[in-house]
Amino acid sequence: MTGKRWRVVGVNFDHMHIGDLLREVHDHPEAEIVGICDASPERMTSAAAALDIPADKIFTDVQQCLSTVRPDLIILCPATADHASAVEQVAGFGADILVEKPFAASLADADRMIAATRKSGVRLAINWPLAWYPPHVTTKRLIDEGTIGEVIEVHFYDGNRGPLYHLADKVEVSDEEVRRGKPTSWWYKAASGGGSLLDYMGYGATLGTWFMGGRAPLMVTSVVDRPEGLEVDEHSITVCRYATGLSKFETRWGTFTDPWMLQPQPKCGFVVVGTEGTISSYDYEQHIGVQTRAHPQVRNIAVDVLEAPFRKPVEYVLHCKQAGKPIEGPLNPDLCRTAQRIIDTAVLSAREGRTLELLP
Repeated sequence: MTGKRWRVVGVNFDHMHIGDLLREVHDHPEAEIVGICDASPERMTSAAAALDIPADKIFTDVQQCLSTVRPDLIILCPATADHASAVEQVAGFGADILVEKPFAASLADADRMIAATRKSGVRLAINWPLAWYPPHVTTKRLIDEGTIGEVIEVHFYDGNRGPLYHLADKVEVSDEEVRRGKPTSWWYKAASGGGSLLDYMGYGATLGTWFMGGRAPLMVTSVVDRPEGLEVDEHSITVCRYATGLSKFETRWGTFTDPWMLQPQPKCGFVVVGTEGTISSYDYEQHIGVQTRAHPQVRNIAVDVLEAPFRKPVEYVLHCKQAGKPIEGPLNPDLCRTAQRIIDTAVLSAREGRTLELLP
């Protein structure tokens, strides 16, 4: 960093992670929140209070906000179905864009996002919180070092009790509040891109593609469970056939416990199988389990300690901006596009009840 104060705005408060990302800006020594914007002022109240954002930095009109504050980085947290239109709306202001997961509601929307940012010459990054978990970063390092040979299978199970059970900073919500919130929440509306598959499948497909070195599957089979009275699924299982064999990606709203409090069973995270060994990499844990041909018994290896600027999305994106470097890894739109192809194929497979070739 050169001492420049990076100007950052947060736009749209549909996704509760907006509060977490704004807190990263607030805590960054060389960044400042110069504006927040949402059409509904009441949705910004808690973030404004928690982060001491004054009234003159709070907007309800996106164009006015960006024209006034002229940011270096725009954080977008709209409903999944609105990602493409939101990126198209702000790309022309010349600021890099960080979109909270998932990438998009469809491959067509993902391509619109890529096209809009490339046309405007700005960077696009897709934040997947699991990309910053030390177990998964450590797993990728060991894969790259050849510890387990060529990756041939990825097994993913992840989710939480449900998206309405927690707010920013993982503040818990009661069962009664969740029950009342479901009928009106975008998370439970198909037209808004709701459902556990679209919420969590991107984690598995994106990090799985990262672990696979960018390789894509050949065929996809997916089934979902949509409880009576809901528009969207709360459980999905997707099997992908790669040239090297089968991998599985399972998403769940309704885990017994939230993994950031207590790991449920099955545990949330990944098991990666290679030609020369295996790695179990579970969310939030302080070690990973490693098997190799030389040491077949599972050994617990302490996770790497992440160091700046590779600990969090905001500091990473600002680092890339300062250094003129491309966005890499799970945040890279091209890698995310491969994952979106898997997701779109899974959605279509579940709808049609059959195995499909991976969409182009």
